[in-house]
Amino acid sequence: MFVKTIKTKKMKYRLYSILLILIFSTTAFAQKENKLIRKGNKLYKDEKYQDAEIKYRKSLAIDSTTFKGQFNLGDAMYKQKNYQEAAKIFNDLTQYKLDNKQKAKVFHNLGNSLVKLKKYPESISSYKNALKYNPKDKETKYNLAYAQKKLKKQQQQQKKNKDKNKNKDKKKNKKDKKQNQDKDKKKQKQQQQKQQQKQQKQISKKEAERMLQALKDNEKKTMKKLNKEKAKAKSSKSEKDW
Repeated sequence: MFVKTIKTKKMKYRLYSILLILIFSTTAFAQKENKLIRKGNKLYKDEKYQDAEIKYRKSLAIDSTTFKGQFNLGDAMYKQKNYQEAAKIFNDLTQYKLDNKQKAKVFHNLGNSLVKLKKYPESISSYKNALKYNPKDKETKYNLAYAQKKLKKQQQQQKKNKDKNKNKDKKKNKKDKKQNQDKDKKKQKQQQQKQQQKQQKQISKKEAERMLQALKDNEKKTMKKLNKEKAKAKSSKSEKDW
């Protein structure tokens, strides 16, 4: 009974030692992670956004799920005008289990990134979600109104471009129609000219045949006349000799 008690105490001691090591390791990693984030924050404040990004990414290499590291990285990417990457980070954070204040910030920043990408309908939706979690946020309200104004202007421009393209297509169709009509007229004229040339050739051929026939007829008359004169001359000569 005494021996068993010693074994139990040894086992408890070992478990306690392992637990302490795990706690110490976790705490050390957490401290290192927080230290990197703090360094990133300082660089961010000094407007060294690319250097801040590096620190935040190093912190995320320790714990990729930390909210602070992800959120601050999104801010650093936004400041570097990499709005596509910033929007992706903030959009991923909307799936995290966060308190209302954190959710409001995430949706607000997501809305800002989407505005820069000119995705106004999506940014409006993000700002509205931010206001669900923080209805009194004046900056979000202002940004929402701005996005709505930009969307209206974008829609007007799209309509203007659509009408312009429609008129352009209409003019092009009209031009194409005229060109086709001109081609048809030209083709018709060419056909008429060919027909006239053909008729002229036919007339010329008939005229040539008529003239040839006339020449033949004249030749026959001339030969006939000559033959008569020859016959008359022969007859006259015979009478004289006699």
